[in-house]
Amino acid sequence: MLSNKKFQPKAGPPLAEKFKISGKRIGKILTQPIPLYLALLLAINIGILAAAGEYVLITRGTAGGDSATLVQDLKAEILPAEGYTTALTWGDLGKKLVETGAIDQEQFAENHRSPTDGGADLDILGGQSSKLIAINENNSGLVLNLLWAFGLTQKSKVLDEGPMKNSDDYSFMDFASTAGWTLATKKVEDIYSSQELVSLNDFQQDLVQKIAEGVYRPCCDNHTAFPDCNHGMAALGLIELEVAAGIPEEQIYRDVLGFNSFWFPQTYLEAAVYFSQQGKEWGELDPKTLLGPEYSSASGSAVISEQVKDVPGLESGGGSCGV
Repeated sequence: MLSNKKFQPKAGPPLAEKFKISGKRIGKILTQPIPLYLALLLAINIGILAAAGEYVLITRGTAGGDSATLVQDLKAEILPAEGYTTALTWGDLGKKLVETGAIDQEQFAENHRSPTDGGADLDILGGQSSKLIAINENNSGLVLNLLWAFGLTQKSKVLDEGPMKNSDDYSFMDFASTAGWTLATKKVEDIYSSQELVSLNDFQQDLVQKIAEGVYRPCCDNHTAFPDCNHGMAALGLIELEVAAGIPEEQIYRDVLGFNSFWFPQTYLEAAVYFSQQGKEWGELDPKTLLGPEYSSASGSAVISEQVKDVPGLESGGGSCGV
């Protein structure tokens, strides 16, 4: 174990006495002429060190270019114009959510009728859909609400045995993810963890819980196994869909990060800038680490935001926990 006691060096004899060099002799040494080859060597070394120092300052300050341009480049990488696409299709999930009463189709459509609010994807509610589960700038709200409704309804060990349902201090209906869901035809307490919309065996339920416990979101400090807000419930739904489909665990983290990035673009853009200042590329980073509390919780992301607050091109903003 490391000690907090500071090391106290023992005092020794004066340096001149130790080496038996008198003041007169020191002066004589310092006035000796330096050979030409040694002077040239020193000059070269000083030049190299100065250049290296300048390079470090440049790369740490702007990652090789103007900061505002860097931010725009990273934004294009984190939030690609074409969106982020998974390997899964919606299938008949939208129809099931309507049939179980988790979604009021008319209210849901009214909420997302505009093309910029996901209106182009409302056909997902009508029946079998071959559309891939994908998120982009226009449909991020619609995808959030679809996955929120699914996560809320799917029969889940996380919802039944986790902190949402098992506390003496609060009811499971006290949260934004439950009381905040207003686009259903049934009471939320009646649809909560009520339907096996996808099949998950015991092993898969445990895997969902394991992954969910490692996934955070910047609107609060709880992991996704405590999905007390809409983003947490939606992330739980995405994890359940992918585990049920046999998607590898590593890919699930990557997909959740892709969706989180569109729900919280500012948080992950700031994280990308932070890592860029350290010479690390966004695509080389571990998604599981990025989704952990150090970077994706409210407190963790706030620390990162403080580190890059003065970088030109970054703006403030965040995701809402309501419909």
